[in-house]
Amino acid sequence: MSTALYLAHIADDGRKQTVQSHLTNTSVLAKEFAASFHGAEQAEIAGLAHDIGKYSDAFQRRLNGFPVKVDHSTAGAVECYRRKQICAAFAVAGHHGGLPDGGSRIDGSDDVTLYGRLKRAERGQLEPYDGWQKEIKLPSVAFPDCLLKGTLEFAFFTRMLYSCLVDADYLDTEAFIVGRQRERIEISIDQLWHQLQQYIAGWFPPKNELNRQRCRVLEECIQKGEQQQPGLFSLTVPTGGGKTVASLAFALAHAKANGMCRVIYVIPYTSIIEQTAAVFRKILGAENVLEHHSNVLYDLENEANSQNIRMAQATENWDMPVIVTTAVQFFESLYACRSSQCRKLHNIANSVIIFDEAQMLPVSYLRPCVHAISQLVDHYKVSAVLCTATQPALQPLFHEFLPNQTMMEICPEEIFHHEVFQRVTFCNKGKLGWDELADELNQLSQVLCIVNTRKSAQDLYQKINGEGKFHLSTLMCPAHRRAYLEEIRDRLSKGLPCRVVSTSLIEAGVDVDFPAVYREIAGLDSILQAAGRCNREGKHPANESMVTVFEGEDNPPPLFATAIGAGKAVMKKYQQIDSPRAIHEYFSQLLELKGKQAQDIHDILRQLSDGTFPFRTVAEQFHLIESPTRTVYIPFREGIELIARLRFGERSQALFRQLGLFGVSIYEKHFKTLENAGDLEILPDNTVILLNQTLYEEDTGLSLEADEGKCLFI
Repeated sequence: MSTALYLAHIADDGRKQTVQSHLTNTSVLAKEFAASFHGAEQAEIAGLAHDIGKYSDAFQRRLNGFPVKVDHSTAGAVECYRRKQICAAFAVAGHHGGLPDGGSRIDGSDDVTLYGRLKRAERGQLEPYDGWQKEIKLPSVAFPDCLLKGTLEFAFFTRMLYSCLVDADYLDTEAFIVGRQRERIEISIDQLWHQLQQYIAGWFPPKNELNRQRCRVLEECIQKGEQQQPGLFSLTVPTGGGKTVASLAFALAHAKANGMCRVIYVIPYTSIIEQTAAVFRKILGAENVLEHHSNVLYDLENEANSQNIRMAQATENWDMPVIVTTAVQFFESLYACRSSQCRKLHNIANSVIIFDEAQMLPVSYLRPCVHAISQLVDHYKVSAVLCTATQPALQPLFHEFLPNQTMMEICPEEIFHHEVFQRVTFCNKGKLGWDELADELNQLSQVLCIVNTRKSAQDLYQKINGEGKFHLSTLMCPAHRRAYLEEIRDRLSKGLPCRVVSTSLIEAGVDVDFPAVYREIAGLDSILQAAGRCNREGKHPANESMVTVFEGEDNPPPLFATAIGAGKAVMKKYQQIDSPRAIHEYFSQLLELKGKQAQDIHDILRQLSDGTFPFRTVAEQFHLIESPTRTVYIPFREGIELIARLRFGERSQALFRQLGLFGVSIYEKHFKTLENAGDLEILPDNTVILLNQTLYEEDTGLSLEADEGKCLFI
């Protein structure tokens, strides 16, 4: 080139950023991000090296508008690899296209693996980029201690380093293009702690025995939070014991005492995440709580709403003090390879993570999930809390990955045995046909019946008589279910007739209080979660608050067989089936029956241990929800106007966020049946609308019945 000025970016207004400036800025940010897990030096070299390939005449021509294709990422990966910085080499190679598989030395230069890309340099296929040596000095870097333990630690560290690099790269590029730094949420953990203190001040002194025990749980959480060093914890709180606020209190007290940056709340279902996020917003302020899951989209196009912009930006890297997210979002990000998913990972370090309803960790991915939690606790200054009323027996598995850590229980076991939490009596009715069951339900004024499949729920619902009968399943759109739940709570509070038939969606975290509950035979954890909807506030004697377990006339789904078998065995052995000992034995039996192989169905950990580092392959395999679904938008109530806007061509994050309340997810085979029958409208962008509105019923939601026959959705 005729000039020694190498540019990284040119803004729309003509401003120019040099490669040297961008690399220096990125390295400073990346180094700061990685400091909490002793990866600062590795992050610095990755930041300095990542765009070295822009020191080429070809890239400079491309930047000035010439249609030249340039691979600028491989050059920096080569320079890191030459210095034996393998983690940094992976991070730099993938900072645009995603972390590659490592591959092997026999890979060719056309392969997209790391070895394939290094082969391009060996064969002289990269554009010359020697100009970097006059402006950038790559430091000598040592390996962090955690990398000496094995390949699993190496793979996990690489993803965390990758996160630091891509977030730093995005932030510096964004700041240059926009002309200013991103606005951050400036509130401390101390300030959040003060707001929590104000919220709970009115709870003391407690006014009845139930509140006394809830306050005792709260005080235990605060005390343990302040006293303990970061590590692995369990919080086993009886249903109705106030675990949501108590767990938040532990997290804030613990973060405050140990200088930790944020609280991350991981929840298995979107059906309860909104409820939890609403509680946290009420306590801490809406501007301090990020709700991040598939049903929430913040609109970056609405520039007039600065808080909305901050929230949308925070979903990219979780730079917020309190995050409420799903298990799918959390764990799939930890095993992802794309920059958009991994960018947030470094902000998980130095955090308190609450895993709500911990028994819902999917068995088929249990070992990779426990391994990820263990890595965070062992090397990234994370405190992990398994929070539930039915604590899974995961201590042996954690001991395998964390041999030097002991899981500490926060809540004293004697609280579980306090009479105020003995709110129900269990009764096993054996086999009940739907007609016989419906007769029993019709004789009760207020009752909840939970069955195993959507088909069973619809069949049984049709047999319920009188006013105040309700059906709940995920074949109803969220807005429909939400409206029904509000009406259900209102009728329960007023003593009006209220008979509800539901699938298991109502079990975990949905705040309803019935005087009687029926539960079709399932795993013990499901039965106990169902019992949590009975006499929840302890207003009735336990011997009058019946939880009836029965076997329905339909065979249970094969997926439930192992859990049902373990549950039956424990229920025969223990009179008090909700005792911690019974619950522990149930989960121990369940995991033993499933077997080690079933806890990692894609052999994720073995693949990451074999030295080839298949980041991209693992990312493609790791999906907590195995069966892909398609969303169908329903023209139901307010959804009619939203769908009209969609048909008119409007596309925005705000619109799709609203439409999320009117979407129903169905499996591909059911989707095809409805499509073939002409019941769906598929727009050019593959957005799907229910065309045959007669298939969506006010009582039961979407029917999967089409001209070709009835599809049963289990």
